[in-house]
Amino acid sequence: RGPKVPMVEEEITVMPPQAGEVRVKVIANALCHTDIYTLDGHDPEGLFPCILGHEAGCIVESVGEGVTSVKPGDHVIPCYTPQCCETACVFCQSPKTNLCPKIRSTQGQGVMPDGTVRFKDEDGKDIFHFMGCSTMSEYTVIAEISCAKINPKASLDKVCLFGCGVSTGLGAVWNTCKVEANSTVAVFGLGAVGLAVIQGAKIAGAIKIIAVDVNPKKFEMAKKLGATDCINPKDIDKPIQQFIAGTMTPWGVDYSFDCTGNTEVMRAALECCHRGWGTSCVIGVAASGHEISTRPFQLVTGRVWKGTAFGGFKSRSQVPILVERSLQGDLPIDHFITHTFKGVGKTNEAVEALHSGECLRAVVEY
Repeated sequence: RGPKVPMVEEEITVMPPQAGEVRVKVIANALCHTDIYTLDGHDPEGLFPCILGHEAGCIVESVGEGVTSVKPGDHVIPCYTPQCCETACVFCQSPKTNLCPKIRSTQGQGVMPDGTVRFKDEDGKDIFHFMGCSTMSEYTVIAEISCAKINPKASLDKVCLFGCGVSTGLGAVWNTCKVEANSTVAVFGLGAVGLAVIQGAKIAGAIKIIAVDVNPKKFEMAKKLGATDCINPKDIDKPIQQFIAGTMTPWGVDYSFDCTGNTEVMRAALECCHRGWGTSCVIGVAASGHEISTRPFQLVTGRVWKGTAFGGFKSRSQVPILVERSLQGDLPIDHFITHTFKGVGKTNEAVEALHSGECLRAVVEY
């Protein structure tokens, strides 16, 4: 209902899908820190009242006029980064990006592409949509171009993770930075996204993966997924970038990834990169109004600063491939799920779990 207050469980009306839209039954929803970022009032686009949630596994219940890519009964993952696939969309047609802008303006305004909402509360008042998904509801309505149709053999309470965090971390490595075999990597922040970066870097063949976090309880999982070194910045007597580029390595790492949203950490991640060719990727979302800074000399001497959204994956065409890899066993994701809850009313408990510092992903099954 508003920022900085607990969510409330209410009965609402979810109206039928209009042209180009799909109504889905949400089977499971995983909490992401972006939901909390908005709930805590840090999101400049945050609108209230709204239904949060954007990392889910769903089954299509009904479709609106003109929808051809999915039908009732299909299993889908809603994706906050759509893919219109239109020949006139320079973004969808380019292999360089996944940032389709087709419904970006209305999505940011908390409404469907036609400028209206599909949620009404018990008093008949409008409830805003969130990131084009709003999956903290037993039913929701999304745009057809936001539906990634997946193999129905996949467990929706697991592959829902491909709706945001895990895909983002993997894609930052494979798509945005294209980490090569025998590379050296540093990962700042060991939440689900950071651990997905480590997993992706290991699969890519990185030979040295440095995991950085102020919570040493996260190191065990990082090592299981491929980290070769784990560092707590509180345990060293110099800036972390100087320790990595100077003490741990002669010139720095080939690739670094910020998964914290902290602008000081973003700077450290860049400055620990290798002179001449090091690339640093910003994944974490900083609070509104924050800016990044470094000395221009860091870039003049060959370092590259990049960013990624949804890991560069084109949602409708590439998320189904991630699901297939998971089904085949070469992309395990079960280890990310540390907490599970039953019923949409348990969502606040899931939020508390995520705040505990010992939760990677809390999945709420509806």
